[in-house]
Amino acid sequence: MIELRPFDSLGGADHGWLNAKHHFSFASYFDPDRMNWGALRVWNDDTIAPNTGFPPHPHADMEIITYVRKGAITHRDNLGNEGRTEAGDVQVMSAGTGITHSEYNREPDPTQIFQIWIMPASRGQAPSWGARPFPKGDRSGRLVTLASGDQADSEALSIRADARVLGATLKAGQTVDYPLGLDRRGYLVPAVGAVDIDGVRVGPRDGAAISQVETLRIRALEDAEIVLVDAA
Repeated sequence: MIELRPFDSLGGADHGWLNAKHHFSFASYFDPDRMNWGALRVWNDDTIAPNTGFPPHPHADMEIITYVRKGAITHRDNLGNEGRTEAGDVQVMSAGTGITHSEYNREPDPTQIFQIWIMPASRGQAPSWGARPFPKGDRSGRLVTLASGDQADSEALSIRADARVLGATLKAGQTVDYPLGLDRRGYLVPAVGAVDIDGVRVGPRDGAAISQVETLRIRALEDAEIVLVDAA
């Protein structure tokens, strides 16, 4: 089953400094049919104006993955972590028992991110933060695991959830398969470009909620950059 969620159907708000679109209920946007997709709780499509951002605020018991699509985001938290994550790269914050952080666009141009929240498999663990580059060339024509709760994914950023975040860049006409499994849920968003999944066209920044699919076949209708979450 594939449920298309067109970009124009998403909730959201334009705050001036932040133009946010929400694939799931978030802040003032509430849709009882879009509360979560398995362990996936939030997928926000944020455009942040230059020299603005999210001031210090707390989180607890959530795995927060930031995929930078354009520009860069600068992180700082009360644990002393500080870092700048550029377009194509990923940062992960395990909020655990509690963490206070800020995220700012210190760049001269707008920054665009996907912010993905996944519910943890267990609560009460120590908070942590990490980031690493994932060159788009390394993802050409194949899905690469960016963040994972499976220790076997040793090259990925670690999260404390029964989930995996993957990314790929595909040329028009290329196809990639992913063994999702009938008992798992997938959520796919093209950052750019369009893909076909089992006859369903998923356009730029649309969401595709996928379930009851043993093997997911993704075919690029045009050059595309995709992000996929596989969650319990």
